Amino acid sequence: MINTPVIVGTIVVYMGICLVLGFIAYRRTSNLADYILGGRSLGSWVTAFSAQASDMSGWLLMGLPGLAYLAGFDAVWLAAGLILGTYLNWKFIAAPLRVRTEQLGDSLTMPDYFERRFDDRSRVLRTITAAFILVFFTFYASSGFVATGRLFESLFGMDYHDAMFWGSIVMLAYTFFGGFLAVSWSDVLQGTLMFFALLLVGAIAVGLAGGFGDMLATIEARDPALLDPFLGGGGEALGVIGIASLLAWGLGYPGQPHILARFMAIRSADEMPVARRVAMGWVIVVLMAAVVVGLAGAAIISPPLAGPDTEKVFIQLSTTHLHPVLAGICLSGILAAIMSTASAQLLVASSAFAQDFYKGLFRRDPGRAELLWIGRGAVLVIALLAYVLALNPENKVLDLVAWAWAGFGAAFGPAIVLSLYWPRMTRNGALAGMVAGGLTVILWKQGSGGIFALYEMVPGVVLSALAIWIVSNLQPAGSADRARRPGGPT
Repeated sequence: MINTPVIVGTIVVYMGICLVLGFIAYRRTSNLADYILGGRSLGSWVTAFSAQASDMSGWLLMGLPGLAYLAGFDAVWLAAGLILGTYLNWKFIAAPLRVRTEQLGDSLTMPDYFERRFDDRSRVLRTITAAFILVFFTFYASSGFVATGRLFESLFGMDYHDAMFWGSIVMLAYTFFGGFLAVSWSDVLQGTLMFFALLLVGAIAVGLAGGFGDMLATIEARDPALLDPFLGGGGEALGVIGIASLLAWGLGYPGQPHILARFMAIRSADEMPVARRVAMGWVIVVLMAAVVVGLAGAAIISPPLAGPDTEKVFIQLSTTHLHPVLAGICLSGILAAIMSTASAQLLVASSAFAQDFYKGLFRRDPGRAELLWIGRGAVLVIALLAYVLALNPENKVLDLVAWAWAGFGAAFGPAIVLSLYWPRMTRNGALAGMVAGGLTVILWKQGSGGIFALYEMVPGVVLSALAIWIVSNLQPAGSADRARRPGGPT
């Protein structure tokens, strides 16, 4: 337990700033459109930081360093897949999605977009989309509660459940009141904090190990397999399945609702190139720094960490080797990573409930204030469900993130890409793709060994795309498809 007044004070100040941002945004939030997308008012820098901070959750400072600590250079494959996926998402999805969502009746959510893109008056497409969002985001958000519990447990010697509870209060408060603006503004602060925390801890840890050369020599003496990207931490061959599974994380980007919402909220598609460059610079640095932190931890942490504690590499290095002031700042970086993503996830899930279930199915013409408070109430309900899922202290942050990430990537990724670039795609094709992708991820996870060692993202994306193509081609060319109407992509 590291419980110094300086560390505690630093984290309290940080949480206080987040609450102030939430209050300011609350004063500027008057309707659901403001709450969900901030009135499409974000600039390029805020969009870039918000998209990447909401993307890189607590797993960036806990799960990825933990993977590098256990498996060494294997983690580079995962980082490379994420870097490539980030670039392709910004290059080919961001601007077209921003334009199309505004053209299609100013769509506020992914279910909104899909329903209007395919002129689905049955509401089935909207309902299925919203259902997958609620299911996978509940699990995704639970990873944030687990990470918060790990952090506060380590710092203050608290019981895991108490730590998880108190660490979630601030995050819920500023998401509940401030909505999208609070989340986006705080993401700039959080993204900056994550950036410098990883650089600082990585640089100091490498220095303590004697520099890169001595660090690598120490790791080699402990386990030579850690320095071979083609071998697992135990010396077994990673193989094609292992490498493909790590690289496949990049496939998930086009299907992540909390990232796509940032693209939809930028002031203009013309600002996307600047936002893309800012985002790519940020993501390359933080991912590489996270891997370095894990490797440095493998060289200097003694006794070795085991089990779920391997995800405490960053915490261990910060509290053991940094001045309390620096430790407090760096540990606030973990909290920043957790809050930036979990709050974004809660917001998107709540918007799916308010806009797509409540308004779409039960009350067609609710008042502005009514719908806004329904969205806020949904934040609390979804957070409670995520909290219950996170109660098991044996949960690993990276495992929870991996499953939810695959679920979104498979269910929505092919549907988003093809809906923007293939005018022939139909409503039934979209439905088939979502169901095929989502169910594949759920069912694939139940298998073990052999081909089931392959990350469920891969078969999910393949089968989703195949289902869209087959079902769309089975329908007449004139199916209800708004992409062929004036203003749609060609």
